[in-house]
Amino acid sequence: MAGNTFGNLFRVTTAGVSHGPGYLCIIDGCPAGLELSAADLLPDLARRRPGQSRLTTQRDEADAPEIWSGVFEGKTDGTPLGILFRNGDQRSADYGDIKDKYRPGHADFTFDAKWGFRDYRGGGRSSARETVCRVAAGAVAKKVLARVGVRVIGYVTRVGDVTADVPDPTAVTLDQVEATPVRCPVPAAAAAMAELIEAVRKDRDSVGGVCELAAVGVPPGLGEPVFDKLKADLGKALLSLPAVVGFEYGNGFAAAGLRGSANNDAFVANRDRQGAGVEGQHPPTGQYPLPDGRGSPGITTETNRHGGMLGGISSGLPVVCRVAVKPTSSIPRPQKTVTRSGEPAEILVKGRHDPCLLPRFVPMGEAMVALVLVDHLLRARADRLPG
Repeated sequence: MAGNTFGNLFRVTTAGVSHGPGYLCIIDGCPAGLELSAADLLPDLARRRPGQSRLTTQRDEADAPEIWSGVFEGKTDGTPLGILFRNGDQRSADYGDIKDKYRPGHADFTFDAKWGFRDYRGGGRSSARETVCRVAAGAVAKKVLARVGVRVIGYVTRVGDVTADVPDPTAVTLDQVEATPVRCPVPAAAAAMAELIEAVRKDRDSVGGVCELAAVGVPPGLGEPVFDKLKADLGKALLSLPAVVGFEYGNGFAAAGLRGSANNDAFVANRDRQGAGVEGQHPPTGQYPLPDGRGSPGITTETNRHGGMLGGISSGLPVVCRVAVKPTSSIPRPQKTVTRSGEPAEILVKGRHDPCLLPRFVPMGEAMVALVLVDHLLRARADRLPG
């Protein structure tokens, strides 16, 4: 089966299923000399793991990473990183009733259409548990990015009809995001979101929302002008995550209702832009050269409606994007469906599921943004001769 590897120079391959022995993550292309241990992966894995609050699935998995290769004496050695995760709290019996029924909103029918059979235990390969590998790989990518001053942060801006106004993504801190189980940096909105999720859970239903992701310190010049645009790779990366149904960056879909004069970002000298806040847009935070020292000569824009990318190439301003996440498809209430033979049936999905995916989605989104950025950072080193 193809499609299990992501990236060009920084390549991540995942293997495993939700109710199998565990998951394996292979990272090929990580530069040598990076200080790395299993402990470095734990903070983001803890943010992703199930059972972390009443607002998430109660499946109890330690998500303890075992680094089997690629590290010698505390540093990456340039060979592939092999990371293993063992499953420990499978309840495959919960899925016996769906063996011959298709769950609404899931990949059950499409898996059957593609391969002629499927692993029905919790979703098999399409299970969101696969993201444990992505989050681990993203933690490694974040460490590489930190070496050149790049920081990736994600947070929830909407759950159902409850929204949070975050005027400056670059000012959001990890402490603010982690202050509530919803992972929304606006306390009042976070409380309302938590109340809604709890109400939805009691109603045996689910709810969706929006996650915003910001990368601060991204140097100008990352990305390719045609098929491998930075925005295109970010879109593919984030849309590859389970339950993501929409992607936008910068002004996004709001640009469809604007005139060019209201959507363009005027260029200015960086010295004329420091500290300014124009039209409520996200302010830029300065220019960051690539590792070979090149960068823009103090040029920036008054606003960041372009979300840090022009022509598919990073501009040096913060990369800001958003994804829409659908309500969890598995809900503990009767739904209409059919059997594999096409007979009408009713299905009641058992098991342990998130009433809202957004709280645990944040580290997954951050991971995919980090993987795209580190891959393009490494590619940029070969774009032109030094000197």
